[in-house]
Amino acid sequence: MAAGTMRVGSALRVAVVGGGPGGLYAAALLARQGHTVEVWERNAPEDTFGFGVVLSDETLGGIEAADTVVYAALGAEFVRWDDIDIVHRGRLLTSGGHGFAAIGRRRLLEILHERCAGLGVKLCFRTGAPAAALLAASYDLVVAADGVHSPTRQSGAAHFRPTLTSGHCRYIWLAADFAFDAFRFEIAETEHGVMQLHAYPYSADASTVIVEMHEKVWRAAGLDLCDEDESAARCAKIFSEALRGRPLHGNRSAWTEFRTVVNERWSHGNVVLLGDAAHTAHFSIGSGTKLAVEDALALAEAVAAQPDVPAALAAYEAVRRPAVASTQRAAAASMRWFEELAGYVDQSARQFAFNLLTRSRRVTHDNLRLRDERFTRAVERDFGCPDEDTPPMFTPLKLRGLTLRNRVVVSPMDMYSAQDGDGTPGDFHLVHLGARALGGAALVMTEMVCVSAEGRITPGCTGLYTAEQAAAWTRIADFVHTSAPGTALGVQLGHSGPKGSTRLMWEGMDDPLPEGNWPVVAASDTPYRPGVSAVPRTLTAQDLASIRSDFAAAAVRAAGCGFDLLELHCAHGYLLSGFLSPLTNHRTDAYGGPLENRLRFPLEVFDAVRAVWPDDRPMTVRISATDWAPGGTSAQDAVDIAAAFAAHGADAIDVSTGQVVADEAPEYGRSYQTPYADRIRNALGVPVIAVGAISSWDDVNSLLLAGRADLCAVGRPHLYDPHWTLHAAADQSYAGPAAPWPAPYRAGSRKPPAGRG
Repeated sequence: MAAGTMRVGSALRVAVVGGGPGGLYAAALLARQGHTVEVWERNAPEDTFGFGVVLSDETLGGIEAADTVVYAALGAEFVRWDDIDIVHRGRLLTSGGHGFAAIGRRRLLEILHERCAGLGVKLCFRTGAPAAALLAASYDLVVAADGVHSPTRQSGAAHFRPTLTSGHCRYIWLAADFAFDAFRFEIAETEHGVMQLHAYPYSADASTVIVEMHEKVWRAAGLDLCDEDESAARCAKIFSEALRGRPLHGNRSAWTEFRTVVNERWSHGNVVLLGDAAHTAHFSIGSGTKLAVEDALALAEAVAAQPDVPAALAAYEAVRRPAVASTQRAAAASMRWFEELAGYVDQSARQFAFNLLTRSRRVTHDNLRLRDERFTRAVERDFGCPDEDTPPMFTPLKLRGLTLRNRVVVSPMDMYSAQDGDGTPGDFHLVHLGARALGGAALVMTEMVCVSAEGRITPGCTGLYTAEQAAAWTRIADFVHTSAPGTALGVQLGHSGPKGSTRLMWEGMDDPLPEGNWPVVAASDTPYRPGVSAVPRTLTAQDLASIRSDFAAAAVRAAGCGFDLLELHCAHGYLLSGFLSPLTNHRTDAYGGPLENRLRFPLEVFDAVRAVWPDDRPMTVRISATDWAPGGTSAQDAVDIAAAFAAHGADAIDVSTGQVVADEAPEYGRSYQTPYADRIRNALGVPVIAVGAISSWDDVNSLLLAGRADLCAVGRPHLYDPHWTLHAAADQSYAGPAAPWPAPYRAGSRKPPAGRG
């Protein structure tokens, strides 16, 4: 039988490349199953990098179930603590209830060496492993646990298809000869920029200390010119108060940049990647050792359960990949937070601490309240919650003369259901928007309402360019204000630009109409989908003046209809968005080129609308803060765009992303667009509306308390449940004035009892 196809029921010959904790633990677990295991480690047994290792209770539970001997040995050595200390501008805040366990890396290796030796594992130290291809031909299973620079992964790159991405910070692993009382984050605002300390105890008399900073700060401080001893001395001086004046020392420590490793495949034939060779996650959410140990547990379980090696490797990857992907998403959010730390230091101390604790989105408001209610209540008071019974999302917000009773917005969502294709909203829109207005959200937004017939996306899109359309919108606004008093109704005005004259979404999204087309226009003659979409006509100066007038006329009608708020749609590749993005604006006149010029026409339209929109009613602007494509709108561009609209009188920026070019590559995930709102809010101090996969009330509360958003737009959940906001109030036992049940619905304000299980 060929190597790698041997049935797992028989004893396998297993080669493990790399003697770190993940490789050693995989070797021990496989040896316990009766397999013959050999480990190659190029370093000496006592050699190790770093200092302490943190493991979660979940990981320890897996170890306990798989191997009580290792679990008992670890349990006798672990240092445990519950608190996280955060020092912000000299103020210490403590959050409890977190639960950590740490051990020295060298001691962890000794325990695993002893366990492997006791199980008959052959440990080959100071010995480089043979090439992966040779091992694959000689062994039934090859476990590549050879680290972030994995030679196995590099030699099999054509099969594993790795992607390595470097972060923007530099960090160094150091140690202090005393034990911190808790996990400690401390910020140092130096003349060169912001630096951060991450520290935790790993024994009764020692702590790991990681010092991290943006690469620009690292270079400005001259730390790029320092050797290990100089770096340790400089860091000890910078954080002398946290270290109580004690020194730091290294262990072959060097400044490095974090590399995120992702592989399309984790196995090839009978060779499988494990730990850092397969994936990495930024140290700020947990140790790589934790992930590697969990990999080892899953691999051993798959080998025991599956009929042969290929099936075992497929099962291992199927189980671990979703968990690792989730961890990597959280780690990426955490890493970006620390990269952009300078943007948060001006927050109040408690909000900064809450923001830090919830940065990865794994710890949330509700979760943190369970861990440390006293700390969380203090953050809520600082935020402005009226009392302890009022969740953050039910705290009012004032924009000009409009007071929103809570922080929930029903997102603009195109319905493509205008009557007879003439742009007039009908009974569907009355029921659709009326139902959401009755559902408790403070602000209900219309879909993008088009300012001209040529500005429609599809024949089913609504408009506000005729008296008949205005009358129909007035009917809807009257219903909302009469039947759902206290609910604000907002109108979003826009022009489709190059994305117009297409089919209804369910007939083929962005596909051109088969007949009855109208000409499309844009900043430049760039079609949305080259070879599919119509080529737009480049707008002339006369066209621009006409479109400005269309927007202003629609705004006058909107005011007459009784809308409470107006939003200008400058996102998603529609007309005004097309001027803002360098990927779609190739003009050479005053409206093209640098961002200042690309902003010119959208700002002219904004000014024209603001001039006719009632002064006491707020205006917001929706932007795409990134195009998710190379060469598109940058993070700084997004801040500059938001700043320009705010300077012209925008009361809030609705921060969306993408849909500007067809070949975009969004990084989808929970709340995936909120970092862009966060950046704009904390850079400018302007109110922002966060959007994008915000699906739980816990997420809304978390985003608000962390200072990442002022309002949260929730779309699809309000399609699933028109009363999403009222149900969020009921789930949190809130029955105050920010979420009143309509009188006819009060009998249903309690959740019906469930049937018997």
